[in-house]
Amino acid sequence: MSAIIRRHFKPPTLPPRTLPRTNTLSILSPTSRHLATSPAEGRSTTATSSGANASSATPAQTSSPFDLRDSPPPPSNEADVQNDWSRSYLGLSSQAFSKEIAEVLTAPINPLDIEIKPDGLIYLPEIKYRRILNKAFGPGAWGLAPRTSTTVHPKIVSREYALVCLGRLVAISRGEQEYFDPAGIPTATEACKSNALMRCCKDLGIASELWYDPPASRCQPKTDLLRDPRFIREFKAKHCMEIFAEHLPTKKKKKLWRRRDQPKFGYPYQE
Repeated sequence: MSAIIRRHFKPPTLPPRTLPRTNTLSILSPTSRHLATSPAEGRSTTATSSGANASSATPAQTSSPFDLRDSPPPPSNEADVQNDWSRSYLGLSSQAFSKEIAEVLTAPINPLDIEIKPDGLIYLPEIKYRRILNKAFGPGAWGLAPRTSTTVHPKIVSREYALVCLGRLVAISRGEQEYFDPAGIPTATEACKSNALMRCCKDLGIASELWYDPPASRCQPKTDLLRDPRFIREFKAKHCMEIFAEHLPTKKKKKLWRRRDQPKFGYPYQE
C-alpha cells in the first residue's frame, strides 16, 4: 500500500487591497463641509478686501489719473439749481455789458505790462487780468466758480472753472498746470485756477492782441493759445532783444529773449 504523503496546504497570499483616495470633505455633511471651508474663505476675503483698501488708499502711486474729491456740493433744493454754478448757465449771452465796461475790457494793453519768456513767448501776467476785471466790474462783482473736481494726472493738474460777472455766467474753461513732485500739487492747483482765469478772459476780449485762433491745421501739440504773429513781430522789434547767453555749468551757448529795459541774465546764464 502506497504511502500517502501529506502536504501542508498554504493558502495563496493576496496583495493588500488599496482603496481609492476620496476627498475628506466629500463624505462630510453639508453643514460640516461649510464649517470646514468657511475659515479659509474668510481669510481669502479679508486678504482681498485689505488689498483693495490698500490700493485705493494710495492713488498717487499709480499712473492713472484720480480726482481730489473736491467737487462742488449738489444743491439742497430745486430753488438753488440756478445759483449752482457747477451746473447752471444762468445769464449766458443774455445781454451785453455796458459801454463803460466794454471799453475797459477791450482797451489796448500797455506794452510795459507785457512780459516775454526766454524762449520768445510773450504773455500778460495773471495779476494783470485780475486788475482789469476789478477795474471793469469792481472788486467782489466777479469770481471763478469750480464746475468739476480737480483731476490729478501723473504730471499735470486740471480743473474746469466758470467765470461769473455781475451774477451772470460769462465763460467756461479748463485750467491746467504741470507739477514734478506730489508735494507741489497744492501749488499746482492754485496755478491751475489762474490759468483757467486767463483762458476765460479771452471771451471778454481782454488782451486780444495776445490771443489768436488759427486754423486747426496750424495748431501744434500742447499749444492751443497761439499768438497774433503781426503783434509779436512788432512788439519784439520794439521792446525786446535776442542775445547769446552761455550756460555756465555746461558751457553751452543759447539764444535767449528778454526785454530791452530789463537787466542782463543772471546765473546760471551769462551774456
